[in-house]
Amino acid sequence: MTYDRLVCANCAAPVAEGRCPVCRANRERLPQPSGLTPAMLLTLVIALVATMALLAAVRGA
Repeated sequence: MTYDRLVCANCAAPVAEGRCPVCRANRERLPQPSGLTPAMLLTLVIALVATMALLAAVRGA
């Protein structure tokens, strides 16, 4: 379960929306997402593999 699916016991709305004071207080306490998405991770891995291949090609020449 992710934090954006938590439901407030006070107002029965998603905590991420922050509709009531209880939601807003709990939303502030929750850790923020890291921002590293699977797409970004895949891009970094592809870039690393491409860099390694380029270095191997330069050393072999």
